[in-house]
Amino acid sequence: MQDKLFIFDTTLRDGEQVPGCQLNTVEKIEVAKALDELGVDIIEAGFPISSPGDFNSIVEISKAVTRPTICALTRAVEKDIEVAADALHFAKNKRIHTGIGTSEYHIKYKFNSNQEEVLQRAVAAVKYARRFVEDVEFYAEDAGRTDNEYLARVVEAVIGAGATVVNIPDTTGYCTPYEYGAKILYLMEHVSNVHKAILSTHCHNDLGMATANSLAGVLNGARQVEVTINGIGERAGNTSLEEMAMIMCSRKDVPVRTDIVTRNIMKTSRLVSTLMRMPVQPNKAIVGRNAFAHSSGIHQDGVIKNRENYEIINPADVGVNESAIVLTARSGRAALKFHYERLGIKMSPEQLDEAYKKFLALADRKKDINDADLYVIAGVTEAEQKRRLKLKFLQVVCGKSSIPMATVQLVIDGEICTATASGSGPVDAAFNAIRQLIHRKVTLEEYLVQAITRGSDDVGKVHIQIANQGNIYYGFSANTDVVTASAEAFIDALSKIV
Repeated sequence: MQDKLFIFDTTLRDGEQVPGCQLNTVEKIEVAKALDELGVDIIEAGFPISSPGDFNSIVEISKAVTRPTICALTRAVEKDIEVAADALHFAKNKRIHTGIGTSEYHIKYKFNSNQEEVLQRAVAAVKYARRFVEDVEFYAEDAGRTDNEYLARVVEAVIGAGATVVNIPDTTGYCTPYEYGAKILYLMEHVSNVHKAILSTHCHNDLGMATANSLAGVLNGARQVEVTINGIGERAGNTSLEEMAMIMCSRKDVPVRTDIVTRNIMKTSRLVSTLMRMPVQPNKAIVGRNAFAHSSGIHQDGVIKNRENYEIINPADVGVNESAIVLTARSGRAALKFHYERLGIKMSPEQLDEAYKKFLALADRKKDINDADLYVIAGVTEAEQKRRLKLKFLQVVCGKSSIPMATVQLVIDGEICTATASGSGPVDAAFNAIRQLIHRKVTLEEYLVQAITRGSDDVGKVHIQIANQGNIYYGFSANTDVVTASAEAFIDALSKIV
């Protein structure tokens, strides 16, 4: 029988330390509720003594979310611990996470102290925290660079003082998987009372090894992993929740299981990305835009014949409707045929060969091949392209003292249609006006703006992903006017539905 691996999410604490990604209390509650639905076991909601805002957020999250344990971070300082206990007053399941640095770097240069004094401070902090809560986690900051023998002494002492979980952070992301796994194994074998507590991993990604180190820790006895959505966090980030969760699902030889509801991974990822204004890199494992996209002809042919030829994860398992067969100059006939069948255009082998020659010539010149291009290549006239949409006119009004408004004119089947709508911003207003004309229920799944050039006259490229009746559609556009580019990208995506 597999052991339970506890998922400790620190998106709202370590993840929120990313510059420019701070959330307000309402947004934190929204993320906390999403983490609850995702199935995380512990939510580290903040560092309450750091600010009144953090304190209040922990209070409100404790009221709003009742299933997971709500955790508050402190230093090994009595005042910190008292404030954390107050912040957790309403939490149904509460944990105080206290600790101190244990490496020579921290002991000598941060505390100007010695090993014995730091050990005594660690024990005192755990004992004091136990006055307020039964569930106390201790972190040995910079454990990755701490001597194993001394670390074992600290771990044994804090467990003896009442710690229920002991966190072994690779704070600087310095360890290799071999070193980190060996460190956890050393503690499992040399701490006499280790069976009375859970060892936890907390790995940073400075050398790109956070997930690998966390996995090495689990394989050597750790039964809690500290993670963030999208791997966000201080400097290069933390271990990614989605990566650890899907490793446990995909690898049958891993001796643990989690309670993560994996089909909620993608929507949680997008929520965090949107609220923190931090786009997910396209090639990010599991949740990146290209994680299930195939552009190589060999790969496309293999996926079309059998998804498992090139995918070890079913996209639906993480909340993605289907794999994407992307048309590029590297695509083969199988991908082109797949897209023509999607458009309802049947071709003989000879017609497909001819279309493929034209496709390659165009793909070498044009970065993005869209459905309109495919119609032209196939010789389908514009009249035959049912319900094609074009943007004829767009005007937006916005400013500090005005409500954003947009007026849009679309050409739909040759007829000019006009609508005006308001929104939270000029782009949202434009989208709302377009929705009025389309009469389709669509959900905006992803909205990404990237600068192509530099300067105030930047060309902005907009990528949009929308959902309609369980299907995903993509739209692209580029323009020096980002509102126009956004509207055109939205229309590009909509045209593939209608």
